[in-house]
Amino acid sequence: MSDLTLAVIRQKTLKTRINCSGVGLHTGRRVTLAIGPAAMDTGIQFKRIDPAGLGAIIPARWDHVVDTKLCTVIGNGDGVVVSTVEHLMAACSGLGIDNAMIEIDGPELPIMDGSADAFVFLIECAGIIEQSAARKRIRILQPISVGDDQSSASLAPAPFASLDFSLDFANPAIGRQEKSVLLEEDSFKRELSRARTFGFADEVEMLQKAGLAQGGSLDNAIVIGTDRILNREGLRYGDEFVRHKMLDAMGDLYLAGAAIEGRFRGSRSGHALNNKLLRALFANPDAWAYVDDTTAAPEWTDTEILQATA
Repeated sequence: MSDLTLAVIRQKTLKTRINCSGVGLHTGRRVTLAIGPAAMDTGIQFKRIDPAGLGAIIPARWDHVVDTKLCTVIGNGDGVVVSTVEHLMAACSGLGIDNAMIEIDGPELPIMDGSADAFVFLIECAGIIEQSAARKRIRILQPISVGDDQSSASLAPAPFASLDFSLDFANPAIGRQEKSVLLEEDSFKRELSRARTFGFADEVEMLQKAGLAQGGSLDNAIVIGTDRILNREGLRYGDEFVRHKMLDAMGDLYLAGAAIEGRFRGSRSGHALNNKLLRALFANPDAWAYVDDTTAAPEWTDTEILQATA
């Protein structure tokens, strides 16, 4: 066996199936979820096993996203949907899971504690195994950007995968936050996985009156009052808000169908803009290419590397 063959990063799936249950953030409905192994080159797929879902299988891909108002929702085109997929997708991305079958008996994933931490725990408990096929990546070849001066998202060529994000809220409990993360081994678990979703107390009340956010509570979200955090335990990170937006972006970008080799930058970006960015990327075949570790990599000069990290 050649050294090149030994060096190839392989696709990964779960070693065994594992279950959990919880309530959906928006529906308030209790659901059971099972994450299990899947064959090579099948990607991440969701299967609705409840009577309303009729066993529908929905690929976790950007072109199956049907709604992005309060979360990322994927559907099969016949009205069967699975919503709030972004946190589990972020966990799969951060742990390098390429192939998995996710069965759910309802229309929305459980929110757990509002972060990806529980999903990371479940996947690691199930175990991760390598498969024989090489892992594909999507290499960014040309810059792609969407948005305006209020909010924007972009992808640019880089010799690594990284996330940059900034947000700015008038509420003094958040203010302006910026963060950059190089997506290397364990960086997702260490830097982002425990960052929780957040909302403002007055907006949560308004949403619940409209029949939304029915499962939301201080147990699964950071709730912000006029000028302070209402959760008794406070924050897990001083900049937990920007970290959670980066977690969301990781999950949304993994709907590309493979890990992205390039630099993502988001400014006040959310689910809608993240999906719009992927649609813009795949609309331009010159802007990306599938690669693996047998593909020749571009040579980056020290100057180009510095520019890519600036």
